[in-house]
Amino acid sequence: MTIKTQISVISAVITILSFNTLAKANHEIVNDDIIKMQRAALAKNTANKGFGPQSPRNIDNYKGENTAVFSHASTSSNMNLCNIHFHKNAEHAGGEFSKYAGNGNGKGFQSGYLYSGSLTKSESKPAKIEVCPSDHGALLVGDTIEVHNVHTSAIVKPGPTLGSCLSDSIKNPQLRVEAQVYVLVNDANALDFAQISAVSSVNGYYQAIATPTNTGKPVVYSGSTTGPSYNEAGSPFQVTWSVKPKVAKVDINSVGKWCESNTFNEDHAHGVRNLVINPALLSKINN
Repeated sequence: MTIKTQISVISAVITILSFNTLAKANHEIVNDDIIKMQRAALAKNTANKGFGPQSPRNIDNYKGENTAVFSHASTSSNMNLCNIHFHKNAEHAGGEFSKYAGNGNGKGFQSGYLYSGSLTKSESKPAKIEVCPSDHGALLVGDTIEVHNVHTSAIVKPGPTLGSCLSDSIKNPQLRVEAQVYVLVNDANALDFAQISAVSSVNGYYQAIATPTNTGKPVVYSGSTTGPSYNEAGSPFQVTWSVKPKVAKVDINSVGKWCESNTFNEDHAHGVRNLVINPALLSKINN
């Protein structure tokens, strides 16, 4: 074996080992004790500090003991859509997405909630393209995603991150998130993600006018922003949530195309925050 060949073999081995190490780091499943510790830290870090109700939650559970009160934001038709993004697996639980995905890696990936129904054989064919790849893996047929259409009372244009929902003119705008859970199918006749995420100006407000209207009466409640960065810390943002209980089917290929180019610079699925179960951090739902 020549020196050049030896170097090539060593490089290949190092590459494989590095890949396996990365994969292990990204896909290691933590035990229940880690989630319990995170929830205990969240309770400690928010106790007697005035934090408002938190999200996500089980939308089938209307109970809550958080005493912070703020008015629900206006309907989305009277606000500007400022951001669209999605999470791998549903952050909320309940309705047709009540199957727990597991604890995941403790940092928001491989956790959350899954579509409780089933797909046909034709809908379940693997995609021929890699869809929205990231360090935590690409999306696959059968995956569940929760899409967040974020609205603000500020006069802004749609753009990347929550920062697009804030403005120098209004430091405390009202925020509303319209949440819809989807299951990814390999079916060109299913919903087209680009169409349901397309933004138009309607009566002076930016709106996504083609979102599903047949996925049940939304559960509206007072909560916060989400994401795994808040697993052990309270979110300081006050958000009016509107979460539809039924799951819609969306063509996975259309999601992949949307990830390649969109106004919000979104190219992968976000992680999920642990479901908030502490009654002191939940609002009472009056639906």
